[in-house]
Amino acid sequence: MTREAFERELHRLKDDVVQMGERAGEAIHRAVEALRTRDVAAAEQVIAEDDAIDALHMDLEQRCMRLLATQQPMAGDLRTIASVFAITIDLERMADHAEGISRAVKRLGTEPLVKPLVDIPKMEAQIQEMVRDMLDAVRAQDPRLARQAAAKDDVVDELRNRVLHDLLGIMIKDPQTIPRALELLIVARHLERAADHITNVCERVVYMVTGELRELNV
Repeated sequence: MTREAFERELHRLKDDVVQMGERAGEAIHRAVEALRTRDVAAAEQVIAEDDAIDALHMDLEQRCMRLLATQQPMAGDLRTIASVFAITIDLERMADHAEGISRAVKRLGTEPLVKPLVDIPKMEAQIQEMVRDMLDAVRAQDPRLARQAAAKDDVVDELRNRVLHDLLGIMIKDPQTIPRALELLIVARHLERAADHITNVCERVVYMVTGELRELNV
């Protein structure tokens, strides 16, 4: 492979990572929307489409491994390939959390929610902001944007704690609500973990550009 061909493949890898991130973010949005509208069929569609994201993940991993095995990249190129490899893992797990939310929607079915959805949609909206900033950081290879996206994880954590507090109060007051309340707790936990994976991606963007690998939001 010539240097020009190698650079084209690196560019394609980054483009496809952005596409994978867009699909993972969209899956999260559709899963929470299925919860909001109590649309079990929509939740089932999110679950069914997870296989396509898994396939994209496997394709990207194989292409990274092929470049590592055949091109012996050095310095910045090696960091880029290693970072793309790691990023695909976090994006695939993000999509898994969308699937987990959708399975909670299926288990809830048409049963009434124990409380109106307020903080869970706020969590999802914050995650969508993080996804946009994260993908802009990947496109531009911009550590500042990556740190900006990761910083928003604190808001998601605060909202998750609020959901936990509210639902614990409801379960204590009326134990019959426990099964339905636990499903909402599961949804909030999936959203919190999705935000953690976005933060991981942001850490890899910083590493890709600067060579510095450190935790953000510690």
